[in-house]
Amino acid sequence: MDARLQSAFAALIGERNVLTAAPDTAPYTTDWRKQYSAGALCVLRPASTAEVAALVGLCAREGVAIVPQGGNTGLSGGSVPSGARPEIVLSLSRLARIREIDALNDTMTVEAGCVLAGIQRAAAQAGRLFPLSLAAEGSCQIGGNLSTNAGGVNVLRYGSAREQVLGLEVVLPDGRVWNGLRALRKDNTGYDLKQLFIGAEGTLGVITAAVLKLHPGPSASATAWIAVPDPQRAVQLLARLRQCCADRLTAFELLSRRCVDAVAAHRPAIRDPLPGHAAWYVLAELADGGDDASLLHRLQQGLHDAIGSGLAADAVVAKNKAESAALWAIRETVPEAQFANVKHDVSVPVSKVPELIERAGKALELVAPGAPIYAFGHIGDGNIHYNVGDQALLARREQVNRVVYDVVASLGGSISAEHGLGQLKREEIRRYKEPLELELMRTLKRALDPQGLMNPGKVL
Repeated sequence: MDARLQSAFAALIGERNVLTAAPDTAPYTTDWRKQYSAGALCVLRPASTAEVAALVGLCAREGVAIVPQGGNTGLSGGSVPSGARPEIVLSLSRLARIREIDALNDTMTVEAGCVLAGIQRAAAQAGRLFPLSLAAEGSCQIGGNLSTNAGGVNVLRYGSAREQVLGLEVVLPDGRVWNGLRALRKDNTGYDLKQLFIGAEGTLGVITAAVLKLHPGPSASATAWIAVPDPQRAVQLLARLRQCCADRLTAFELLSRRCVDAVAAHRPAIRDPLPGHAAWYVLAELADGGDDASLLHRLQQGLHDAIGSGLAADAVVAKNKAESAALWAIRETVPEAQFANVKHDVSVPVSKVPELIERAGKALELVAPGAPIYAFGHIGDGNIHYNVGDQALLARREQVNRVVYDVVASLGGSISAEHGLGQLKREEIRRYKEPLELELMRTLKRALDPQGLMNPGKVL
């Protein structure tokens, strides 16, 4: 980077917030899984929307590409440079203020660099719930969550990230600021522009703040670890529990025995709640107002009926919050327990999940005989993390992807449920998305970012 441009950046945000030395920029230029790494001209760390706008405007005038970045916890290479052209990384981590909590309107206005767990705590302190919850919530930032339309464990009841947003503030590719921070649940005054930027992975603009929906804080919860014979029975159990528990059912996670064994090997201190040889498990959670005893009774009754009808083989119900946290620790440790393999974040209609798991397994056996399969995830909303093999199989990732994605497509599914396309699936999406859809996406991209400076090499 030439000294003139570096000086211009420093004049806007201070020299200490323009990182150029390799040791300083390294954490920002390599993704969490260490699958993608490329250099950047520098890392810029603004502290306000005005500073973001000034930097983006300068980059637009100079023709410098921008990689917006939150907590850099993504799994598709969308938050780091692609190396295809000179780029700067725009870190939003210093935009970390909670601007307002309006408890009577059940809203919270936050800046993009707020860590998700901090937002959850602030909501709880106000007697409210912000339901977006995922394994990386201790370090991921809300700007990145919205830019990838994150899902997590509570989509079953509350929906994905885009359903938690009422308004956005966005810096456009030319440096102008769109102030769409409206805290309204009804607003029929034209296009719902915020939805363009949610899930766009920073390719259309930089989200700098958001108005989030809050919900009543639940006063009671109940958690169960359930052994099921197979995924088909798991789907039937989901329907049974929803029938008896209605919207009190907030999470319904599926794990294979192989996943549980991987967790036990990775973290021996984590206890297996149902030692044995069940092939599949479900982690279910209920939340509601009222007292724990009433909710627990409802869950136990549902499980009693499920075991009696053969939908479940056995179950353990947490007696307190510590036991509930121990059960959740198993689920939350699965990603790191099988870190290096060919990963798939896919979704199909809930009713098709058993067929996905069966058909993909048979197809993979033909191309990678004996490769271990780690299937787990949010069966309650049809999102399965279907991970295959080990480090050695990464060299054949494209072949393995094609096998899994073809099965997903044949079932009317998506090759990216919640992690985004990033660099990982940018080329692959051309095979599975209708040409007209891609044309419409490119039209939007050209209209908002005619220079193609926003997060190049991602999505399209």
